[in-house]
This record gives sequence, structure tokens and C-alpha cells, in this order.
Amino acid sequence: MPRPRTDIGSMIRYALACDTGHQFESWFPSSASYDAQAEQGLVTCPFCNSAKVAKQLMAPALGRAAPAAPPAPGTAPEPRAEAPVRLTAEPERQVRAMLRALHEHVARTADHVGETFAAEARRMHYGEVEPRAIYGEATLNEARSLLDEGIAVQPLPPLPDDRN
Repeated sequence: MPRPRTDIGSMIRYALACDTGHQFESWFPSSASYDAQAEQGLVTCPFCNSAKVAKQLMAPALGRAAPAAPPAPGTAPEPRAEAPVRLTAEPERQVRAMLRALHEHVARTADHVGETFAAEARRMHYGEVEPRAIYGEATLNEARSLLDEGIAVQPLPPLPDDRN
């Protein structure tokens, strides 16, 4: 399973919608990366697989209200009850937990072959070595080349940074 070489801490999340109205979100290393992938038809709707996808307007997630006006001179400030700030919503925490579980499962059940992933996948596909579950790193071009040769590969989604 090739894994894209990116740092999730610098990823951009876009709200997207396909031409049939399905709405979803996806992460990209940069705005230019989204544009390039969309132009090549690589950004597809997870519901209907349409490649006619467009960015949607996203509202920023703000954690707190603006600070109150300062108290008048000579008076004590009134205590404020602040609502706790939820850093991540429950569905996002669940997705992060599932991604961590997926990574742990792959690490337990497959051999990590690092940057030799593409070469090792080819060796297995062409019968040079015994087939087994493997994972590692591959560039986008290496992954495309494997798929062009009929070698089934699947990217492993990157682990989310807990601070994001």
C-alpha cells in the first residue's frame, strides 16, 4: 500500500461537492495539489465516483467569542462563564481513531518495505517472490505505474496530527 509523502500538519481541508450534489471533505497538501489532481480527474466523489467536483464555501471554525469590553475604572470585572472549547468534534475523533486502528492493523499484519514498495510489489506480481501483505512508500508516479501494470495497490491514509 503506497503512502503519499506528506505531512498532515500542513494539509488543507476542502469542502467539496460533485455535480450530482453530494457533499464531502478531503485533505490536500496544498491548493496547487488540489488543482492539479482535480484537473487530472483524480478528485472523485466518494458516493458516486463523479470526477466533476468543485470546492464549496467553508466557514472557519472559531473556538471563542470576542473578548468582552474592559470593566469601567474602579470596578471589578464580572466573572465570565466560558463554554469549553471543543477542539475536535466527535465524528472527527472517531475518524482519527479509525485511521489509527487501520495503521496499527497494517503494521501488525504486513511487512514494511519502506521506499522499495513499488519494486517489491512488482516482484510479487510477477512471481519472483512469494506474495504477502506489504506496505511502504511510493511516489504518485510509482503508484500510477503499478496500477497501469495491473498491480492492485491502495494508498494508506496518513495519520492525522492530534494537534490539528
